[in-house]
Amino acid sequence: MTLVMTSSPPFSIRAVSAAALSFALLAAPASAQSNVKEDSVVLQPDRVTDDAPTMVNEAEQALPDWSKANARALLAFIQDVGKEGLFTKDYSPATLQAAIDGNDQHLLNQVATDAYLLLATHLRDGRTPNAARRQWFMTDKDAENLPLLPMLRDALTAGNLPATLARFNPAHADFAVLRAALPKAKTKADADAIRVNMERWRWMPQQLGSRYVVSNVPEYLTRVIHEDTLIATHKAVVGKPATATPQLNPLATGIIVNPDWKLPRSIVNEGIGHTIATNPARARAQGYTWTGSGKNLWVTQKPGPNNALGVMKMEMLNEHAIYLHDTPSKGAFNAAERAFSHGCIRTERALHFSGLMSILFAGKTAEEFGAAIASGETTRFRFEEPFPVYVAYWTVVPDGKGGVKKLNDLYDRDAPVVASFAKDGRKAATVLTATAPAAPATSATPAASTSAKPAAKPAAPAAAAPSAPAAPEKAADKPKVTAPTVSGIY
Repeated sequence: MTLVMTSSPPFSIRAVSAAALSFALLAAPASAQSNVKEDSVVLQPDRVTDDAPTMVNEAEQALPDWSKANARALLAFIQDVGKEGLFTKDYSPATLQAAIDGNDQHLLNQVATDAYLLLATHLRDGRTPNAARRQWFMTDKDAENLPLLPMLRDALTAGNLPATLARFNPAHADFAVLRAALPKAKTKADADAIRVNMERWRWMPQQLGSRYVVSNVPEYLTRVIHEDTLIATHKAVVGKPATATPQLNPLATGIIVNPDWKLPRSIVNEGIGHTIATNPARARAQGYTWTGSGKNLWVTQKPGPNNALGVMKMEMLNEHAIYLHDTPSKGAFNAAERAFSHGCIRTERALHFSGLMSILFAGKTAEEFGAAIASGETTRFRFEEPFPVYVAYWTVVPDGKGGVKKLNDLYDRDAPVVASFAKDGRKAATVLTATAPAAPATSATPAASTSAKPAAKPAAPAAAAPSAPAAPEKAADKPKVTAPTVSGIY
């Protein structure tokens, strides 16, 4: 994967990196164990329900006024939307063309707004329904940063609708490489693979930030970005298919050197629990301590060369118990395909990685980091400002030569996305609701009761006949809110 900035890191960062590595190597304990097991992923159910659309009252938020020139610009974008990895048919171009050719301004406003809202949703958030996004737990604030209706109104006023729609695309350079590769795909399968990964970029925050850590699971690599510059790349060991690493973007809050390891119940049951019961001396020699027994047995492994977390663990706030850490099983990094873990991400050259984290993000000196490693004691360095860690899943990535390359889809997560292309995509993130005008109640025709929720601004009471006093407003006299109206799309 090629990142936004691939130039050589500045001298100051190179110096920090070298200092961290030199102190770490001097202080490093000997590694001893192989084939160890580390913390297990806490498997969470897939998100299968799409977010409910935001309802905007049409009576309070008047329909945008579309000129035919703006509507034609939208239609041209839709007709060429294949280059964005999307599908023209989704946005009802024939319905939009008919509205442009007609003379009903209100209909044009409705149809064009509907088409825009759905298209902008797919450009910003992706077309793929949640049910096809296996183990995808990324979150973002794109809806706040790129609000659909305010941006539409500005675009219609400025007459720059195509440029506004293009702003919804992911800003990362890797997405641009995929977009450029799509028309060059030689087969439908190749094109679909590129579309899948363009979609995955849309599922992520549009802006990743100026500093972050990103692990691409199918690539078995972790990268460190600081001040928009790629400063380090580390091999990674990721989850086996049975304990697949989920996709998420937690905040990293600190680095722990010489961590202890609190064993999850699954791993206690797999063997160490039996060792503790039958040969406690051997368990103690391996660095284990424990309290309780049976189902209430709680086991911790002390820091040391046999510890399954090695010399470091990066804290990442998430419900999946996923984090980056070291391992004493260094031989695993020599394999070409490295899906061996219980879900967490083992990190090659962990001393170098944790040194960078401690110095660049926790404000420590190389001497402080080296002393902490050498002490053998558990030490936590809190990051001055938490930053995101993106655990991603791209199976088509830039090849560094202007093209793209296909990676092994080790968890078989591409096929559900490809299958979704033949079905309806996600609904629009924002929907305008129509508010029907109130019908005045009469003595001859009593108002029917309704359970519909009144509109935010109820209509004024019906005017009384001159000879009669005004009647008080009744709940049944208030306008009814109809079902969401997205004409021309649904």
